[in-house]
Amino acid sequence: MDYMSAKEAGLKWGISKRRVQILCAEDRINGASKVGMVWIIPQNAEKPEDERLKINSN
Repeated sequence: MDYMSAKEAGLKWGISKRRVQILCAEDRINGASKVGMVWIIPQNAEKPEDERLKINSN
């Protein structure tokens, strides 16, 4: 299986490296593992849905 770093995942998904690390720590990316101080993410992993609060501005 091929893996990508948090930085590569962030570029692929259009989010920051830090956000990817947070998603990994929250166990929201299937197959993500921490090796030493680096998160490795399967190449075929899908970007999780954004579950943060959204305020409706009507």
